[in-house]
Amino acid sequence: MKKLNYILALALLSSTFAMAQKPVPAPPQSKPIALTGGTAHIGNGQVIENALITFDKGKLTNVVDGSVAKVDLSGYEVINAAGKHIYPGFILPNSQVGLEEVSAVRAMSDSNEEGDINPNVRSVISYNADSEFPPSFRFNGVLLAETTPVGGTISGTSSLMEMEGWNWEDALHSEDIGVHMNWPPIVSRQFSFATFSFTESPNKEYDSQVANLEHFFMDAVAYGNQTNKEANLKLAAMQGLFDGSKTLFIHTNNPKEIVTAVRTAQRNGVKRITLIAADAALMVADFLKENKIPVILPATHNLPPRVDDDVDLPYKLPHLLTQAGLMVSLSEDGSLHGSRNLGFFAGTAVAYGMDKEEALKTITSNTAKALGVDKRVGTLETGKDATLFVSEGDALDYRTNILLHAFISGKKVTLPGNQQELYERYSKKYGQK
Repeated sequence: MKKLNYILALALLSSTFAMAQKPVPAPPQSKPIALTGGTAHIGNGQVIENALITFDKGKLTNVVDGSVAKVDLSGYEVINAAGKHIYPGFILPNSQVGLEEVSAVRAMSDSNEEGDINPNVRSVISYNADSEFPPSFRFNGVLLAETTPVGGTISGTSSLMEMEGWNWEDALHSEDIGVHMNWPPIVSRQFSFATFSFTESPNKEYDSQVANLEHFFMDAVAYGNQTNKEANLKLAAMQGLFDGSKTLFIHTNNPKEIVTAVRTAQRNGVKRITLIAADAALMVADFLKENKIPVILPATHNLPPRVDDDVDLPYKLPHLLTQAGLMVSLSEDGSLHGSRNLGFFAGTAVAYGMDKEEALKTITSNTAKALGVDKRVGTLETGKDATLFVSEGDALDYRTNILLHAFISGKKVTLPGNQQELYERYSKKYGQK
C-alpha cells in the first residue's frame, strides 16, 4: 500500500509539473526571415506602409518600403504580414522581473540586499530565467526588461534582459547598464490604517544622509583617480558613472529632491542621468529639459498622489511632460503582474492627448535611450537587433493587441504560455453544453 501511494504521489507530481512548465526557449535564428506587406511602426515616429523587413543572424538587414525597394527573397522564410502591424519589441524599465516571483514569500524574493549602499550588487546574477513572468510579458509584446534591485540608498546595478533564455547568461542583453539611487526623502510619509490616509513628518536625518552620499561620490571619484589602489568593490562599481558607460538612475518624486540629486550627481562628474519619478517631474520640467534628463514614469493606470490633483493626472502626465520638451518613458513601478500591460499604458496616454507614434516611443526608443541601449534596440533600423513582433492590429489597444509572431534577436519565440493553456483548457470544459 505504501508503494502504491508513493507511485500515485509521484504521478500526480509529474502531471502537475508537466502542466506548469514554461515554453522551451527558442534556438538561434538559422535562416534569414522576411516580413512582407505589414504596416511597420519604426519606433521613432515614422510609419512605413507595405513594409519589407528582413533579418538574419539576429540583426535587421532591411527595413524598407516594399512597394519601392526590390529585395531578392530566395532562401528566405517569408511571412506575409499584409494587413498586420509590425513593432519593435516593447522595453520595460525599472522592473524586478527574475528577482521576485511572489514578493510576499521571502524565499521567492531576491531584489533587496542587506545594507544601505550597495552599488556592487549585480541583479543579473540573481536573475531567474525560469520565472513565470517573461512568457506573460512577451505575449503582449514586452520582449526586453530591465531587472532592477531595490532597497537602501544605493540599491545596486541593473541589467537589461531578453524575455527568453535558458539561464541568466543566455537571457542577458546588456550587462550592468546603470546604478540605482534612492534619494533620501525630505519628508517621510506613513500610511495610517486607522484614518486610511497618509501622515507626513520631517526627515530629521536628511542633511546627514545627503552629506554621506556626497562623501561616497567623492570617495568614488578619488578611487578612480588612484593608480595603485586596494580593491574596493563598492567604489569600483561606481566608476562607469564617470566615464559614461553606466547610467545613474535617480529615484525620487519631490521637486526639491530632484534638483538636489541631479546637481549632486553632476557636481561629482556623473555623465548620464535618468530620473525615475512621477508628477513631481512636471513641477521641475524646465530644469530637467535644460539638463537633458530623461524621465521614466510609473504606470498611467494609477491614482494621483495628492487629494488636490486632477483625478486623471497619471493618464495625461506623459503627454504633459512631452509637451514640456522632456523625453518620457513608461514603466510599472512596484507590480510585476501589471507589467505585461505596458503597451496599454501607452494607449491610455494616447486617449489623453498624446500622438500614437509619440506614445509608442515611450515604450521603445525613448526607453532605449534612457537605459543607454539605443544603439541595439528601440527602433526598427538596419543593423539593430531583430527584436520585434507582428500584431493583428494596434498593439497599444488591448482589443487588437493580438500577437501572431515575435522575435528576440532573431529567435522566433513561443507566444502562448501557461495562462493561455489554462484559458484553452477551461474554455473547452465550461464551453461544452
